[in-house]
Amino acid sequence: MNNRLWLVVPAAGQGRRMAADRPKQYLSLLDRPILAHTLARLHSAFPDARLVLCLDDDDRWFSPEWVPFTDWQRVTGGAERMESVFNALGAIDAGDDDLVLVHDVARPCVTCDDLLALHQATQQHASGALLAMPVADTMKRASAAGTSLHTEPREALWHALTPQGFRYRQLYQALDEARRRGTLLTDEASAVEALGEAPKLVPGRRDNLKVTHPDDLALAAAILTAQRDTLERSL
Repeated sequence: MNNRLWLVVPAAGQGRRMAADRPKQYLSLLDRPILAHTLARLHSAFPDARLVLCLDDDDRWFSPEWVPFTDWQRVTGGAERMESVFNALGAIDAGDDDLVLVHDVARPCVTCDDLLALHQATQQHASGALLAMPVADTMKRASAAGTSLHTEPREALWHALTPQGFRYRQLYQALDEARRRGTLLTDEASAVEALGEAPKLVPGRRDNLKVTHPDDLALAAAILTAQRDTLERSL
């Protein structure tokens, strides 16, 4: 297949749960911003892809030197992730069957193998695909008061990760329909599922961490260091 590949990275969020002096994508991780690590991982798997980076118009932290891609563009990010991705789709000259992979800027530990597996699955499945992992913990349904009501069967439950990949026209229509309904979604697969589609779940590594809370930085640093050491031993 000769479909062009577009990488959309929403990076307009403020990351308020980190309680930091800057958006979390610019926090230092092993002496580089999280954003720089994430873009480097994407580039290692897809050096010829077209990158679309969604940033806040008032972003004063971003530096183009962190972008390793030759073909990339900056677009205005929205207040919510869904808005950023929709803005990105509207800004590119993509064909209906071009492939679009959307990846969280705060997931710097995704591996090249997982990225390539997701890309292959997106090519093969008409409904698209997403990295995910089966739930391993016991899952509880909570009450509004924070008490445990009952245990949820976990056999069919998965954690949704990123990237998530779809054909351009399919994803654009799904997000446009969600906007028309006034539905706020936290991932692209939800929008596609609402159209009656069933994206493929691609098992991903458990170290594809999303940096969300302050203690996640130390964990991400440990993961990146372990991944680097493993790679060096294999060479």
